[in-house]
Amino acid sequence: MSDDKPHAAGNVDAGDTSERVGMAVLRERGLEPEELREKLIDAIGAEFTTYYYYTNLRMHLAGHEDYKEITEDARLEDRAHFELVAPRVYELGGHLPNDIRDFADRASCPDAELPVPYDDQGEALNIQDLTAEDVLEVLLEAERCAIRTWSEICDMTHGVDPRTYDMAQRILQEEIEHEAWFVELLSMERDGEINPAGHFVRGEPGDAPYSTNRRFNDSA
Repeated sequence: MSDDKPHAAGNVDAGDTSERVGMAVLRERGLEPEELREKLIDAIGAEFTTYYYYTNLRMHLAGHEDYKEITEDARLEDRAHFELVAPRVYELGGHLPNDIRDFADRASCPDAELPVPYDDQGEALNIQDLTAEDVLEVLLEAERCAIRTWSEICDMTHGVDPRTYDMAQRILQEEIEHEAWFVELLSMERDGEINPAGHFVRGEPGDAPYSTNRRFNDSA
């Protein structure tokens, strides 16, 4: 009877936990799972650090509650992106860096820091000169880096790794939305131009309509 089940056995011995069929099939399709895994760590390192930096950027949008609300949506959705993909790293035989500093250094995008100079002690100088325009420019460029990152991962996995592709394309859809939001805000704040993005309030902040795990796991 087992001879009638072509997928019942393969190149991995029964009971062997040192190999993963999920990685073996990627190799058979021409994708090195280790290369993908490392790229995913870099990508979610950027999502994790962006979540932190957006927290700080949002704090410095005083007097612009609408900007703060939209930044909060992007901030929490970036956290959802990290949480969505982190398990995939382990499925591909890897793990997150033990040292958070190593994790941040590996991030695929630059730090989205407050755009003000700092002294040798890390204290911000001329913080009073910081404008909403300055903050929105940082937010916009961070989203553009994320779009480039997840587009590359979509290209790597399309037609080869449907699981990772599904995650990456869902994240990419939200990153493209985020870019449009900040284009709209920066256009008006800096140039007085109307450049609509179609942003509307999520059901709750950070709902992440494409990437959230909440519908499957309320703790995520």
